[in-house]
Amino acid sequence: MSLYESNYLRLAQLAGDLRSLPERSVSRVTGDCTLLLCVCERARYTCELLLTYLLPTVRPPLQLERVPNLRLRLYHDARLLEARGAGEVAPERELHRCWQRNMMVNKWLEYCAERGHEFVRGAGDHRSG
Repeated sequence: MSLYESNYLRLAQLAGDLRSLPERSVSRVTGDCTLLLCVCERARYTCELLLTYLLPTVRPPLQLERVPNLRLRLYHDARLLEARGAGEVAPERELHRCWQRNMMVNKWLEYCAERGHEFVRGAGDHRSG
């Protein structure tokens, strides 16, 4: 659970009040990819989020690719953030994969903060650099 708590705190560092996230937030900093945070679903005590980098493709037609495209579940009352799995995994492997996903989210959120990413509260777009 301490990993999920750390994930929550790291996201709060980037996005501020997690209970009042806008539907879509974008952070742009010089020398790094555009970071996108979307609220997919809201419930009383939880939110489903999508966190991704928008990477330009190298081959025409130029498009934006979403990598990694992470689904997250935010638990407001418990102040936890959990990376969600995609697809079916054998139960004996799920715990290990869950740990890996959440460690990756934790390190990525730390990296984004170090790079200067920040989601503007309510405006949805931040530019710095």
